Amino acid sequence: MNQNRFDLRAHHSGSTQSEESALDLERSYYGHLNPSSSPSHLQPFAGGTQHSESNAAYFSWPTLSRWNDAAEDRANYFGNLQKGVLPETLGGLPTGQQATTLLELMTIRAFHSKILRRFSLGTAIGFRIRGGVLTDIPAILVFVAHKVHRQWLNHVQCLPAALEVGNFGSSGYVAGGVWCDVDVVEFSYYGAPAQTSKEQLYTELADGLRGSDSCVGSGSQVASQETYGTLGAIVKSRTGNREVGFLTNRHVAVDLDYPNQKMFHPLPPSLGPGVYLGAVERATSFITDDLWYGIFAGTNPETFVRADGAFIPFAEDFNMNNVITTVKGVGEIGDVNIIDLQSPINSLIGRQVVKVGRSSGLTTGTIMAYALEYNDEKGICFLTDFLVVGENQQTFDLEGDSGSLILLTGQNGEKPRPVGIIWGGTANRGRLKLKVGQPPENWTSGVDLGRLLDLLELDLITTNEALQGKENEDKKVKHWISSSCSTITHINTE
Repeated sequence: MNQNRFDLRAHHSGSTQSEESALDLERSYYGHLNPSSSPSHLQPFAGGTQHSESNAAYFSWPTLSRWNDAAEDRANYFGNLQKGVLPETLGGLPTGQQATTLLELMTIRAFHSKILRRFSLGTAIGFRIRGGVLTDIPAILVFVAHKVHRQWLNHVQCLPAALEVGNFGSSGYVAGGVWCDVDVVEFSYYGAPAQTSKEQLYTELADGLRGSDSCVGSGSQVASQETYGTLGAIVKSRTGNREVGFLTNRHVAVDLDYPNQKMFHPLPPSLGPGVYLGAVERATSFITDDLWYGIFAGTNPETFVRADGAFIPFAEDFNMNNVITTVKGVGEIGDVNIIDLQSPINSLIGRQVVKVGRSSGLTTGTIMAYALEYNDEKGICFLTDFLVVGENQQTFDLEGDSGSLILLTGQNGEKPRPVGIIWGGTANRGRLKLKVGQPPENWTSGVDLGRLLDLLELDLITTNEALQGKENEDKKVKHWISSSCSTITHINTE
């Protein structure tokens, strides 16, 4: 196993900005805010105000006191957990209870993150992979640059076969903790991404998404001044006037080189034909792990989850009759699949998914892992929610598919349920080697949709009835305001 460390920064579809540069930019920006006006805790976006078209979208950052409190809370949390830790296992399996939930796997991984970080490029939680196929054995996946037989490693280079965290009862530590396997997966690292032309498929479906259709909806191409990506979902704000708009990635919608964060379909006027859709109202890039997952997902005080999303309300003069809630190539979709960390691992890992994006159209894949963790060269820890691998060695996404909705395929006649949105992939940076004798495979990273919608205070619109109902509601409000103004004018005239 190669002990050299690399980072797992993914190639962003439609964007060249890395997590670190975006994180530094946001941190620098909020570091110059007046402390008295800064929020006392991390907020996902500016509350109660709407961005004017002359202002760039902005992102809240925690105050110093918040950072110090979080670091102390994190140290206490893992300090208490230390009291019940059981020895690392190099030989046989532990005698405690095998992990069964996402939360248990995340806790075990977080506690042992230091030893895992010494030998790996990153880690994730899921099931052990054998012969390129997921088993039903709960495991922490450890990504390495080169995987070799244990025979060619010395003792200090070997990872434990299993890891365990102590169990606690009402009277304190209880013998026999919770444990899981450790599975080593090879990640073939390519280095810095090469400058290549954007690849895209030319099918009737994909051409329609790029502008040949008369309607716009999930999968359609959306563009800012110099960047294009994919419209993820039609949504409604939970706050203010409850505007209807759409969700895509922040890195697709926001370019801080421009003061006006406007979105178009299919192209902005400077690049080709297109119609103005609206301006970014609120967006987010990162959030601390405890606010995202409800737990500390790692021992590093600087642990951030990639929450790459932006909300763009449709402009008042945009014809809403051109908006659809179905997904081209898929049809009607169900409600959001909310990920409960205390749910069984197989409720998410191993599930089949589909997506529709402006570059690659309709593709299918499998959720291979959750909560992918990796460190940058500055020691900052990043997490991303989903790791998806396409079926039959086919890539799940291409550049330009950022923002695409990830849908769990329907079971027992159910409609496909949205579970996430794509924010990047590794076609130009590296691939996962899942099976001996087979070439490495591309993988795609995604954001947990349920958590992102809560963060941005949005609700998914999945039916034309709900969409039309909101539009009729807006018309009634406008009519009432117009009538009220007319009445007031008449009274003042008299």
